[in-house]
Amino acid sequence: MADLTSNFLGIRSPNPFWLASAPPTDKAYNVYRAFEAGWGGAVWKTLGEDPAPVNVCSRYSCHRNTRGDVIGFNNIELITDRPLQVNLDEIRQTKKDWPDRALLVSLMVPCKEESWQAILSQVEETGCDGVELNFGCPHGMPERGMGSAVGQVPDYIEMVTRWCKQHSNLPVVVKLTPNITNIVVAAEAAQAGGADAVSLINTINSITGIDLDRMVGYHAVNDKFTSGGYCGEAVKPIALNMVGQIARSPDTAGLPISAIGGISTWRDAAEFMALGAGTVQVCTAAMLNGFKIVQDMIDGLSRWMDRKNYPTLDSFRGAAVPNLTDWKYLDLNYKTIAHIDQDSCIQCGRCYAACEDAAHQAIAITPIKQSTQRRFEVIEEACVGCNLCQITCPVDHCIAMVRQQTGKSYLNWMQHPNSKGQEGNLSTEQT
Repeated sequence: MADLTSNFLGIRSPNPFWLASAPPTDKAYNVYRAFEAGWGGAVWKTLGEDPAPVNVCSRYSCHRNTRGDVIGFNNIELITDRPLQVNLDEIRQTKKDWPDRALLVSLMVPCKEESWQAILSQVEETGCDGVELNFGCPHGMPERGMGSAVGQVPDYIEMVTRWCKQHSNLPVVVKLTPNITNIVVAAEAAQAGGADAVSLINTINSITGIDLDRMVGYHAVNDKFTSGGYCGEAVKPIALNMVGQIARSPDTAGLPISAIGGISTWRDAAEFMALGAGTVQVCTAAMLNGFKIVQDMIDGLSRWMDRKNYPTLDSFRGAAVPNLTDWKYLDLNYKTIAHIDQDSCIQCGRCYAACEDAAHQAIAITPIKQSTQRRFEVIEEACVGCNLCQITCPVDHCIAMVRQQTGKSYLNWMQHPNSKGQEGNLSTEQT
């Protein structure tokens, strides 16, 4: 049976599934329930200086798909609003009661060295396993010179990280904001400051909707609203990209990563680990479904690893990174054509509508004689292999993209004659 034991920065946990610093890790009661359900670790909700900030209500809103499922979650809750000493006492007791679980503490204080030195000293006395520097919160705290106000300035990231490494013996994880042009620059700054690892992504600036009757955004505080932090399933592609970019960059390739962003299933976790993540942190899925979802994650990941003959997490960690490249190096001679399985087709016509209206008019409708049914077939000479039809098809495996043998060897854009004179002045790293 697959071994899910995680060893991240020397911090051991029975599995790589950790709760992210967020409402579910606000107090010992929640964290105990999480550990009882099977979570391998938790990052305690962000601590700050006393007096604690004051939160508002309502604090959450969501974005739903057309079926009504929550795919995005907006949060304007601030860091912990409980006294610092109360949190420190609970962290100390939690680590004593659950010594086999990873317990990190998220921190956010003003950009003054003495402020960081003071809180690090207090946190280190709790016996926790490490600290996570919250340079990511996009609401409330940036106005006070903290959160993403730090994470958007590489010099500040490096400076504060260096302070923390100087004033603490604990592993230091830097939590990065996605509200930035190039995540690799932020990761490089954290690494330059001595960070032991980075975690990402934090939440994305968002407004989930507008109440057109009241002309106020969701969810309103009286008759006003503000931008909040967006998380949940919808941010997973953004998070995967940013994790992948850090993992593939020559300058940050060896930097350990704790991945965050839209993780709700074992498959999500496996994808992030395939891009180099050492652990995965979960928030929204636990908020929407409860802590016991981790049991399905553990079971699913273990079963998949057994099927693939991966005995440990390290067996597949980073396996997808060598295949992540720049567009200019993709094979221009690789060709696919859509194929419709007529036995599976339900004649809904979605592939035809999509291709006819928004693509390459490469699907034909043929009425079936003496029947109300119709047949959809690919016009091979018109198909460019874009796979829009496959995406719109509601039936799994009904449309396949079939590779064609072109007889041509690998050719990328840099080798193509049309590329001459179009290289531009910016490198991929700069863009």
